[in-house]
Amino acid sequence: MKSLKGKTVLVTGASRGIGAEIAKRAASDGANVVLAAKTVDPHPKLPGTLPAVAEECEKLGGKALVVQMDLREPNQIEEAASAAVEVFGGIDVLVNNASVQTFTTTTDTTPKQFDLLFDINARGTFFMTQACLPHLKRAKNPHILTIASPVNMDPRWFAERLPRTISKYAMSMMVCGWAEEFKEEGVASTGLWPRHAVATMAVKVFSPKTYEGCRDPRIMADAAHWILSQPAMEVTGRFFLDDEALTEKGIPQSEIDAYWLHPTKRSRTSSFLDFDERLTPLGSAGA
Repeated sequence: MKSLKGKTVLVTGASRGIGAEIAKRAASDGANVVLAAKTVDPHPKLPGTLPAVAEECEKLGGKALVVQMDLREPNQIEEAASAAVEVFGGIDVLVNNASVQTFTTTTDTTPKQFDLLFDINARGTFFMTQACLPHLKRAKNPHILTIASPVNMDPRWFAERLPRTISKYAMSMMVCGWAEEFKEEGVASTGLWPRHAVATMAVKVFSPKTYEGCRDPRIMADAAHWILSQPAMEVTGRFFLDDEALTEKGIPQSEIDAYWLHPTKRSRTSSFLDFDERLTPLGSAGA
């Protein structure tokens, strides 16, 4: 199995959930992980802090750097990239995991909600990548992995939650754009999305009935690990669902089924995916 040992992996939104699991999986290989997020002190409702994740990463055999940052602040983005290079000598992988969501419609979305969606999901992702690019271009086998879905033009996703959809699809368009823009420099850009709901602490706190029908977030971490271990130009421009990546890795269905938390309860497919038939967007994997 290919390893991320010695690689420097910067993960945004790494204080809990999918970001924390991706960081821990890289650390288990002996990677240097740069944990970038806002939460250093405990949140009143959501467990998980950067120092706690850093401690877990180091117990797993990696080296961890905590960088408290706000993706809305360009100077903090630059400082995070600079800190990674100062401590570890470069950046091999950027995981654009951080994002926010609302489920509001056009009529009930406030300017504050709208601005937060685009400041984090679109603007923050764009400028985090921009800050890391000079270092990625000097790396061997560099990757940009963005937690974003293939673009599904089914009108339901626009009608139900338009502000969230267009902010997340902005991230998807970045995946495609960067794959083409940076292919000559050898920097991969890929998207990764869960086929089914993932058991994050946010789901457990705010939707406990959904939680027991979710899959363990390690499915996303294991899928991300496989993608980031591949030769950059062999995967660039592709969108993977978590179980598609694991199937391509050669993991049997019985092992993929083991990620379900409950033996029989199953969550619906994730946002932006059709249950029976998914549209085939440009650059998708296995669609």
